[in-house]
Amino acid sequence: MTAAAGAHASRSRQAHEAPPPRVPSLASHAGLGPVGRRLMLAFVLVTAFSLVVVTAAAVVGVGRGLTASQDETHQAAAASSATAAAAAYAAAGGWSGADLSQASAVAEAAGARLFVTSAGGQAVGAGHGAGTAGAGQGAQGQAGQGMAGQGGAGPAGGTGVVSAPVTVAGEQVGTVRLVFPPATLTRARDVAWTWIGIAAAAALLLALVAGWAVTRWVTGPVLRTTRAARAFASGDRSARTTATGPGELAELGHAVNSMADAVVRSEREQRTLTADVAHELRTPLAALQAGLEELRDGLVEPDRARLAALHDQVLRLGRVVGDLAELSAAEAETAAPAARRAVVDLVALVADEVDARTPQLRAAGLDVDLHPTGPVVVPADADRLHQVLGNLLANAARYCRPGDRVDVRVGTDGGRAVLEVEDTGPGIPPDELPHVFERLWRGRGAAHVAGSGIGLAVAREIVTAHGGTIEVASAGRGTTVTVRLPVAAGPADPRRTAGQGRR
Repeated sequence: MTAAAGAHASRSRQAHEAPPPRVPSLASHAGLGPVGRRLMLAFVLVTAFSLVVVTAAAVVGVGRGLTASQDETHQAAAASSATAAAAAYAAAGGWSGADLSQASAVAEAAGARLFVTSAGGQAVGAGHGAGTAGAGQGAQGQAGQGMAGQGGAGPAGGTGVVSAPVTVAGEQVGTVRLVFPPATLTRARDVAWTWIGIAAAAALLLALVAGWAVTRWVTGPVLRTTRAARAFASGDRSARTTATGPGELAELGHAVNSMADAVVRSEREQRTLTADVAHELRTPLAALQAGLEELRDGLVEPDRARLAALHDQVLRLGRVVGDLAELSAAEAETAAPAARRAVVDLVALVADEVDARTPQLRAAGLDVDLHPTGPVVVPADADRLHQVLGNLLANAARYCRPGDRVDVRVGTDGGRAVLEVEDTGPGIPPDELPHVFERLWRGRGAAHVAGSGIGLAVAREIVTAHGGTIEVASAGRGTTVTVRLPVAAGPADPRRTAGQGRR
């Protein structure tokens, strides 16, 4: 590594390890934030409008109810007074000398003043407890005016004057009028309205408290998630939100945390890949540098063997760079699947690739057999599937021993196409199986084998981009790689099946 590269790496590490800048808190304004304040305002407005409507309805309803109840009570008192006056009339044989004290007592018990008129409209002399005749006449005049137009019967519609006919032997002999003070209903309404106001104020206060609590409950997770996201974007890779809250808000917190974990994992893999690529490139570059310096200084002769060794190092560099380019292209297809998909016959495609790789496999001393079970059509990019099978067969040629066998099977299982490559080679140790799809990973037994360790990683990316799965199994002897792909519904396109752009 050059001094400039080392300085750049040191600056990168220092930038990564520097503490993240502080993120300003969004929990201002009583911890609600802009959305919380708007939500709280909505609570207040809805509550206020509801209370206005309910209070108005209660005031109108209570007022009408009190008026109706008072009218009924007044009318009952008037009827009772009329009954007492009729009894006094019958006992005296007329209004002259009639004792109206009982009728007056009934009126006074109801809080009213009693006035009695004869059938001809003349004021009747007041009996015991009814007040003086003069006063009675003055009030009677007022009461008569109040009852004008009502025919002398029924409640006065809240005017405070109620009348009832005095009937003896089925004949109306007079009229009883009760005059009630107007303050009676006003006091009742004042009491009712006072309690309505108290209830409205208590309901408003309770609604404000409940609205504030609900708003905090709803916006709290959003604010915490926002703070965590901003802190994470500012460089604090440990920032996470507490995934609590109602329903979808908790799911949002889990999603943000999962996204942060994925970003951290991707960055870690990227750093690992960079280190692995640097390691892979460092060895051939060092060998090239040393060899070229020996030739430059005249320490060795530029013979065929020396040049061939330097050429091998150049080829190794080319393989690593080419494999990295293929991996990048495969990952790009995973993120945005290519539009070159067509319905292809997997059996024909595999047969074509096996036929193309047979010379390489036989040169390695391997026997190859293809076991198709019938036509299997899949929606795929034929070139990419050629690349997948080519990588699997190339691995078999590298790692198997002369005399080993390679069996390639194609069929269907559970509604999915299955491609299986099985060999009788030395196999993969159990502790290495979880790492076979990692980039630039090579097992302990691969030190003497040419290769970059990217082939299986490329195969996995391509298969994943096609909506399939790839698995590797090894029981200590032999290795089996199984690829499963979705099955197509239509017939295969022979132009896209074999021979085009094999990689």
